[in-house]
Order: sequence, then C-alpha cells, then structure tokens
Amino acid sequence: MEKRIINTTLMKWVLLIILVLTWGSSYILMKRGLEGYTAMQVGALRISITFFVLLPLAIRRIKRVPAKKYWILIISGILGNGIPAFLFAQSEKGIDSEIAGILNTVAPLFTLIIGAIFFSFHTKWYNIVGVFVGLAGAIGLLSIGIKGFNSNLSYGIYVIIATLLYSININIVKKYFKDIDAVTITALVFVVMGFLTSIYLFACTDFISRTGNMIGLKSLGYIAILAVMGTAVAGILYNQLIKMASILFASSVTYIIPVVAIMWGILDGEPFYNGYYFWIALIFTGVFLVNKEIKKT
Repeated sequence: MEKRIINTTLMKWVLLIILVLTWGSSYILMKRGLEGYTAMQVGALRISITFFVLLPLAIRRIKRVPAKKYWILIISGILGNGIPAFLFAQSEKGIDSEIAGILNTVAPLFTLIIGAIFFSFHTKWYNIVGVFVGLAGAIGLLSIGIKGFNSNLSYGIYVIIATLLYSININIVKKYFKDIDAVTITALVFVVMGFLTSIYLFACTDFISRTGNMIGLKSLGYIAILAVMGTAVAGILYNQLIKMASILFASSVTYIIPVVAIMWGILDGEPFYNGYYFWIALIFTGVFLVNKEIKKT
C-alpha cells in the first residue's frame, strides 16, 4: 500500500512537470502562429487539428460515455478548450507571452472559490495558504514585468476569463467524470467543437490563401505542434492528473507555467530581471503547500 502511494505521488509530479513544460511553451507557439494567421484562425486551427488527431480515438470510445453525460461533455469542451483557445490567442496580440503565463496563475484561486461555492469542495487550511502564496509569487512576477503590460491592459482580460472557464471545467471533470478514463474524455470533448471550427475555417475565413506562402506554412507548423502537444496530448495528461490528484494540485500547474514562459520569452528577446528568482521560489513554495496532505474529495 505504501509503495502504491509513493508511485501515485511520483506520477502526479511527473504529470505536473510534463504539463508545465508543454503549456509553458504554448504561449510562444501561439505568438508564432499569429505571424501568419488572425487570432480567431489560430484558435480555430488549434481546435480543428486536435479534433482530427483525436477523432479515431473518439469513434472507438463514444459508447464508453453514458448518453446522459454527453451534454456535460459538450459543456466541458466549450469551457475547458473551446472558448479559451480563442481567448488566449486574442490576448497574445497585446501582451507578452510571459505576462499571459503569469496572469494564468489565478486558476487555483478561481478553482478554490468555484469548488467551494458550487461543488462542495473541502480542503485544509495549509492548502488554502499555498494557493495565496503561489498567487503572491505570480503577482510578484507580474509587478516586475508590468511595464510591458500597462498599455495593453484590456488584452489581459482575455486571459483572466479563459482561466475562469478552465477553473469551472476542472471542477466539472472532477465531479462528473470519475468513472471515465482521461483519453475518452479528451477525445470526445473535441468532436462537436472540431466539426464547427473546421467549417468556420474553410467557409468563413481566408485560411487557404494565408497558408499559400512561407509565413503561413511556418505558422501552421507552430500551431500544429501547439494542437498536438499542447492540446491533444496535454489534455489527456491533464484530465488524468485531475482524476489522480485534488483539483487544487491539478490547477497549481499554472503557477509554474510562467517560469517556462519566461524562459521562452528570454530566448525570444524579452528581458529577464533578477527579482524573478525570489518570486519563482515563492511560487514553488505555494505549489508544495497546495499538495501537502491533500484531503481528497
């Protein structure tokens, strides 16, 4: 039994680290995608490519979900993947990738509030302290990089709204899909959305003409990587993490994402400040407290 607990704990941290590296790289990929396409096209492409990648899995697994839960799957897909894909792409038009990553760290706080009010979620005081410690670290990072954010405040709202929707979806998955495996959940949530975004791309946008040049093709390559790794694969891993861990621990992945986003930002010419070290350490402290002796729901 003790060995099983150790293995489960190790697996949770492994999944967390993989997700951090994957999603922390998503912001720079979106930024590259916007070089050839509009924000709406980037969002639609991300969903459509994910849809086609996961479609074979969805077809084979569609009978694994009770009919009464299909509407919940649709809501989960819209809140957790559909709308946020467009909101994040839109935000990248006005703020740096590292700022977008930092703003996303309000997810654990939203998750805690929504879970407590609407989903009867219970936790311990030091997990709650961890949420606020991690959030303090994120705010500290934001305060250092605020110069790149002041003139584009409205674009940050897109990230906040997307994060709120993510937080609602975490609670939905935790409560309603305990008996459904992560691959099935992830594959099926994209069926309806992917069909609609594909029609939108080809019928309502100049996607074809934009793809007919080198800039468009390069941007499409970046978006394809984003869709396959940052949405399809990461979506499966994240749903598995939600099933294995508490919703607070799962959402705490957003605390570490800014660290990766900052690293990519530096490689892309964005500045790095010495003050980052302290706030990054505070973020990791918060993540540790969030995971400490978590009470399962």
